[in-house]
Amino acid sequence: MNLSVRSYQKELLDDINLPIEAIRQNMLELDTINTYLGGHRITIKGVQRLSGKQNILHVCEIGCGGGDNLAAIVRWANQKNIQLEITGIDINSNCIDVAKNRKDIGSWGNWIVSDYRDVVFSIQPDIIFSSLFCHHFTNESLIEQLQWMHRNSIKGFFINDLHRHWLAYYSIKIITQLFSKSYLVKNDAPLSVRRGFKKGEWINLLNKASITAEISWQWAFRYLILSKNTIE
Repeated sequence: MNLSVRSYQKELLDDINLPIEAIRQNMLELDTINTYLGGHRITIKGVQRLSGKQNILHVCEIGCGGGDNLAAIVRWANQKNIQLEITGIDINSNCIDVAKNRKDIGSWGNWIVSDYRDVVFSIQPDIIFSSLFCHHFTNESLIEQLQWMHRNSIKGFFINDLHRHWLAYYSIKIITQLFSKSYLVKNDAPLSVRRGFKKGEWINLLNKASITAEISWQWAFRYLILSKNTIE
């Protein structure tokens, strides 16, 4: 397996016409993966770093999928007595339907079925983030995405995505083959690692986008890219 360069092979989940039951099972298992392999912990860390001591907060996720990341943020905000508004954007209406039907956040979240680039906010969110979203794009389109997140957030943005590494690839391949019931997860999880990033690639992308950000490696095989707006 050559992991020296990013794969641009499409994932099954990139097909917006997938049946909703397949998407629901996929999103359920992604929530489990994010819970036990530290994905939600990294997302909470990003929100904490950007929110500071602010106790009224609007957080927006692009590529929100079934809403598991936003649900994790809601649980954290409730523990901290933070008044939270959440917005989830996804181009796939079935993903938004899964999020809307979550009992913990579905009824009061702001859910938008759209390409994130077409969204115009009447009031900009304090924080915009993505999790396991960037690897679905080419390097060239990511430059535009970084600039959009920077331009549309008040306090800043962060990204939680995969480190392309052989151990991450083979580990998730074995785990999903043994335990997953979703054909989407079995196919897409190891492919996602092949589509992930190395630190030098993030440095190059941020430089091309003219954006300053911190890049930190997180367990298990993720990068947290965090950009704080200097003028709020």
